[in-house]
Amino acid sequence: MNKRHSFFYAINSRLKSVVYLSLVILCAVDAYGQEKEKSWTELKQNYEFPAWYTEARFGIWLHWGGQSQPDNGGGWYARHMYMQDVGGQTFGKDAYPDHLKQYGHPSKSGYKEVLQSWKAEKLNPDALMKYFKEMGAKYFMILAVHHDHFDDFNSTYQKWNSVNIGPKRDIVGDFRKSARKYNMPFGVSSHDDRYLSWWLPAFGSDSSGPLKGVPYDGNLTKEDGKGLWWDGLDPADLYGMPPAKRTPEWISDMKKTWVLRHKELVTKYDVDMLWYDGYGFPYGEPGKEVCRTLFENSLKKNGKIMAVAAGKISDDDAIVKDIECGTSNDINPKPWQGIITTSSGWFYKKDREMVHNARTIIEMMADVNSKNGNLLLNVELLPTGSLSADEKAILDEVGAWVNKNSAAIYASKPWKVYGDNLNSILKRATNIANADLEALKKQAESEQFNQRTVKSPPYGNDEVRFTTKGNILYVFVLNPIEGEIGLPALGLKSQQLPGKIKSVKMMDGKRITFRQTDEKLTFSIPAVRPSKYAAVFEVKGAL
Repeated sequence: MNKRHSFFYAINSRLKSVVYLSLVILCAVDAYGQEKEKSWTELKQNYEFPAWYTEARFGIWLHWGGQSQPDNGGGWYARHMYMQDVGGQTFGKDAYPDHLKQYGHPSKSGYKEVLQSWKAEKLNPDALMKYFKEMGAKYFMILAVHHDHFDDFNSTYQKWNSVNIGPKRDIVGDFRKSARKYNMPFGVSSHDDRYLSWWLPAFGSDSSGPLKGVPYDGNLTKEDGKGLWWDGLDPADLYGMPPAKRTPEWISDMKKTWVLRHKELVTKYDVDMLWYDGYGFPYGEPGKEVCRTLFENSLKKNGKIMAVAAGKISDDDAIVKDIECGTSNDINPKPWQGIITTSSGWFYKKDREMVHNARTIIEMMADVNSKNGNLLLNVELLPTGSLSADEKAILDEVGAWVNKNSAAIYASKPWKVYGDNLNSILKRATNIANADLEALKKQAESEQFNQRTVKSPPYGNDEVRFTTKGNILYVFVLNPIEGEIGLPALGLKSQQLPGKIKSVKMMDGKRITFRQTDEKLTFSIPAVRPSKYAAVFEVKGAL
């Protein structure tokens, strides 16, 4: 073999070796990648809830979307606008008549027209995020998709989304950027697993009146949209197929698409938290697969799982237990979350009934924190994307209280008992009718929807909640007035066996006179306090 041939032979052999080695590496990388795709069971085996969540104690949620656009009509506007009679669902009683006035008959102008009219023209995620952080929130969540099946993000698998229709912007993406800018853990909520049944009224028609029997726009097809603003879009992708055409194959494909949409949501936006509405994993295994993807994505990015999944899922230790409009009955050793909103409808409406004010929100926070939970407060934005004056007034007061008492809130842990002088409302209820008294007792025993509202009787002046941090016990007097208060749980011979108390201070540093006996701790609540709401005291020596 001559030198020239030897040279090319050597080069050829080397190229073959390089190609072979590259293929081996690629196969190894692929195998490694496959090996690293863990199951949900494997991922949650050594899972620990991250400190960013367990120490936060207070978060803000924007339950905001296309259903915020109509002036009135309740929180389930999209469903109830197709119902002349909503039965006992009073929070949507005005949706149908209001829709006729504002948009026209739902046979032609349906919910899709509501979405198209929603522009969110004053939305400023940076300004909102800055405000929420200043008022003391430690994490943030945005609604990504409600029961209406409309994606508030740049969805590859759902053309009915906020980038294509209405605001023409990636709402989830915009808020994610702002959350990262202000170093706020970022979550998304999905309420989408019930849309098949939730949308059924859209396939009906009026049962009376001049347009009786005329099908609503849920029955329209893609072809019906030619030449109209929704040309190219299929109503079936929003409302689902008409019930008679929902084959097992179609439902199976819908669930597969649901998984793709939600996997994209948690990975493309790299979310820190996913919250599910409803009870259990959405659709069973599909919902669990999305949680697996959430954890897997976090593991690959951080080297450990820093993500959180939450929902009304009681049989999985890796899921944060969620209590809607309520609180736990006792200290829960596992992280949990109470979610509340200012009105009865979750979405802003001019005719909404306010169920919370600053006082009740603060009382809820103290109660939830004392039981090892976080309070997630929903903010009902105007359809434009800005805060209403009444909402901001409430938030300003909540934020002022949180900032004054932050040491007793963030990274706090429960004590041996969550409170003292409990059930003061029932003790003071001698002048309440028997039926109302029984209702209060039943509410005290439940969890979901057991919240106290502006209509609830006030707490007794001596009822308190406890949190701890390090060697400090914090006492939250829920309904304080000037005078002495006695706490049996802090008596030297109580079941809790506290230590000898050395000092009691208000959160502004003011020393408080006290005396501790075998039976109780007694101390004075001054007339002048840092806030007119729950008064917080720092107690040293008890722990």
